[in-house]
Amino acid sequence: MKLVTLPVGLIQTNCYLVRPDAGNLLYVIDPGGDASDIARAAAGFSCSRIAVLLTHAHVDHTTGLGETYRLLKPEFVYLRKPDVEMYRSPENSLLPYLGPAKDLPETVDSVPADAAADFEIIPLPGHTPGGSGFLFPGNPAALFSGDTIFAGSVGRTDLGGDPDVLLKSIRDRILPLADDIVIYPGHGPSTTVGCERKTNPYLRNPGYDQW
Repeated sequence: MKLVTLPVGLIQTNCYLVRPDAGNLLYVIDPGGDASDIARAAAGFSCSRIAVLLTHAHVDHTTGLGETYRLLKPEFVYLRKPDVEMYRSPENSLLPYLGPAKDLPETVDSVPADAAADFEIIPLPGHTPGGSGFLFPGNPAALFSGDTIFAGSVGRTDLGGDPDVLLKSIRDRILPLADDIVIYPGHGPSTTVGCERKTNPYLRNPGYDQW
């Protein structure tokens, strides 16, 4: 797997470009700004087929999507259905820093068969209702977790989320994964499943309620 990480936009959202070893698609995960930088990085993969995967619909993960779509012409944009209303909402903003994303393309909530063979979609509701993780095989495998979990922290839940649902997603769908799987979050440095299972203070506190 070839991977490039680009912190983009005002909030330095991690945009990931992923090319599986055996696949023929380049995946752009969470184009949250700086579309021209994303397009330049994509050119380095020499791949004519491109798709966009959205871990969730918050504006800091989607504000660069319209321009990225124009520049790269991806075959599809994936977003899990429970987040589509938020994706389209003019209230999906972080004022005064980010207004609603513009010129958003249509999304799909299933992927073509050749793309489905490249990675596993893991539903991760809690930060948003339609949050997703994307698990790509490799040595080690890579989980792109959006804002569900971070190195030493977890996602906020005051922007359309639910803390109980968030923790259930992490405990039921992330922590059972192999220790060496690398977690690539929506912000900040990467970590591993094993590290977060052992040291993440929010997961060690059974009475956790961040908000």
